[in-house]
Amino acid sequence: MELNENDELLTRGVANIIPGKKQLKGKLDNDKKINIYFGIDPTSTKIHLGHAVPLRKLNEFAKKGHNVTFLIGDFTALIGDTSDKESERPALTTEEIEENFKTYKKQAEKILDFNLVKVRYNSEWLKQLKFEDILKLTQHYSVGDFISRELVKKRLTDGKRVGLHEFLYPVMQGYDSFMLDTDLQIGGTDQTFNMQAGRTLIKDKQGRESFILTSPILEGTDGRKMSKSWGNAIWLEDAPNDMYRKVMAIPDELIITYFTLATNIHTKKIKEYEHRLKKENPINIKKGLAHIIVTELNDKTSAELAQKEFEKVVQNHETPKQSEELLLYEKDNLNIIDIVSKITESKSEAKRLLQQKGISVDDVIIDDINFIPKSNQLLKIGKRRFIKLVIK
Repeated sequence: MELNENDELLTRGVANIIPGKKQLKGKLDNDKKINIYFGIDPTSTKIHLGHAVPLRKLNEFAKKGHNVTFLIGDFTALIGDTSDKESERPALTTEEIEENFKTYKKQAEKILDFNLVKVRYNSEWLKQLKFEDILKLTQHYSVGDFISRELVKKRLTDGKRVGLHEFLYPVMQGYDSFMLDTDLQIGGTDQTFNMQAGRTLIKDKQGRESFILTSPILEGTDGRKMSKSWGNAIWLEDAPNDMYRKVMAIPDELIITYFTLATNIHTKKIKEYEHRLKKENPINIKKGLAHIIVTELNDKTSAELAQKEFEKVVQNHETPKQSEELLLYEKDNLNIIDIVSKITESKSEAKRLLQQKGISVDDVIIDDINFIPKSNQLLKIGKRRFIKLVIK
């Protein structure tokens, strides 16, 4: 049985639909344009392929003519969401939030067509609330629901602090949904609790059903959840060569997942790749995947050059004539872990690479954590990444 457009829309890149796919599909099949929103707190300046999964889904709805809002949580960012964190987030200034969004938008434009969506800021309504209004909003929710959340419960069990203000975050997000007259919220699975707050408020105050669509978590290059702290992320702003190399590093069992969640190619084509995987060497399929991802996020020429560089350096074991450069300063007296962590964005990942003999300088494997390289030496990380060190 062939899927219609709405079946595809509600299946690919979808982890869950609340209260159910059948009900939402019925609403969409009536050709009614619905109100959809996706919100971000600009607490970070970088987007990886995992972050881009809900952005892709948002863009699909926007292209079908639905009323899509991209909500900037400039007010909620002052508190910070701790849904997937084991501690409170540091508070940000208004200036930091504004600067972060500029960077975020530039990257998000690789995935999301901002000409098709409205951009709103939740300070528009949250700043207007009086204390009496906030008290009335909190009456729709229970403290028990909040403290039963896994990470909150763990922090309380471990004797860690849970700020009272954190209880207000889902309340504010619920009010966002209400103020946008939302029919459908889109977000990651870690946002389910917060998005449920919106459903609760709309049902209590308007007496109608609204929906939640969650996108699955995309694993990183080591098979774990994509994360900056683990150094396994593929960033939208990565250089094409780095992006291609990182895609080639993913486990073979994630190839189809990446085609599904990290590309725009048609489902029928993905089925063809799935069939080929059963007969061919996975590296051939993975090279096609890497080429598509680099093309979609950059351009075809960049993808061609990145593939040639990969084949030369990794498959033919040649040292690249041109490598990345990393500028360092002698006065900082950085050791090898400090330097590698600038590239992997994680000291724990740098230490793991050192222990597994995955770091070398001028073809000499480094095993001393206190080693300090010299200027113009060639740093090799893993099997595929070369960086020329420039120390001033």
